[in-house]
Amino acid sequence: MPMQAREIEDLLRETFPNAKITVEGNDGVHMAAMIIDESFRGQNRVQQQRAVYAALKGRMDGSNGELHALALTTKAPD
Repeated sequence: MPMQAREIEDLLRETFPNAKITVEGNDGVHMAAMIIDESFRGQNRVQQQRAVYAALKGRMDGSNGELHALALTTKAPD
């Protein structure tokens, strides 16, 4: 079953409770998320994205049909 933006945000909020999180997309399969969190400070982009994928708890695996593509923007606050 495809994921909705709110479900993605809720999963991300568990790991990044103080982050500014925006999730967009209307087909439930191809989505975009922006996560701005202090925990990203000093991490490179790959490290940041790995943290986000871990927060999604395996839902990014396209084989399960929940979330096929998630365009990510991650950064520490200015």
